[in-house]
Formats: sequence, structure tokens, C-alpha cells
Amino acid sequence: MEPDRAAAAQRAATESETFQEELADELVRIQRLIRRRLRGGLSVPRLRGAEVELLRLVESRPGIGVSDAAKALHLAGNSVSTLVNQLVRGGYLIRETDPTDRRAARLQLTEAAEKRLGDWKRRRAELVGRHVARLDDTDREALRAALPALRKLAAGLHEEAEEA
Repeated sequence: MEPDRAAAAQRAATESETFQEELADELVRIQRLIRRRLRGGLSVPRLRGAEVELLRLVESRPGIGVSDAAKALHLAGNSVSTLVNQLVRGGYLIRETDPTDRRAARLQLTEAAEKRLGDWKRRRAELVGRHVARLDDTDREALRAALPALRKLAAGLHEEAEEA
């Protein structure tokens, strides 16, 4: 390869790697900042990220079993069992025996969990909405245009995790 082409290829590879690192860093940073801001002002003990993820999963798939929840969250079964036990004790989950397999449990949200998730979603939407509104039209449109690509990225990461 010619020296100029080799140098250009190296620059492109470095720029691509930098972009990938920056994208991953900013996604994590945004998520962390949202979590921190939503914790502020809570009058009840905060839920950990994995607990909220499990509650959101049960909300979207009522009656899901513990092992299916573990697969969907890409967590070990015993980790999800621990989360379930904590959320049952906290009054956020109901664990019912599966009528078709007495050894398995089906998970349902309690009214308290539904209220808490609704409040969390509302507060999150308000927080993000306030900050998106501060951006100019060009930046807001760039974020809107990036959503399909971010969804594809998330789907690819999810598929890869399923294969592992």
C-alpha cells in the first residue's frame, strides 16, 4: 500500500475507534446522569438499576417467569431470584406459582410498583424533555434522526448477548 494510503487508512481507523469510544462513553454518561437526577428528591428508598429493569420487564411482560426474566436481562438466574426476593419484600412484585409447572413462579407488579414506575417514567420524560428543549432545532433534529440507528445498535447488542 502506498505511504499516503496507509496513513489515511490508519487515520480512518483511529477516528472510527475514537468515535466508538466517545459514543459508548456518552451513552453511559447520559444514563448515569439521568439516574442520579431521578434519585434526587425521592421520599422512598431508591431502587437500583437492575431492580428498575426487572420491574419494567415485568410491566411489559406480565406473568414472566424468573428464568425467562434472567435471559431477557442477561443476568444469572440466582441474581434475578435475589432481585425478585428483594422486590417481593419491598412490596413491588407478586410471585405466583405457575399453574402449569408448580416449581416455577410467575411475576406480576403490585399497585405500588405500577405507581412507582409511572412516576419514574413521568419524571424521566420531564427531565429529558427539559434538556432537549434547551437544544437548538438542529440538535433536536439530529437526536431525533439518530433514534433509528440507536435502536438498531441496541438490537444488535441484544442479539449478540442472546447468542452468547
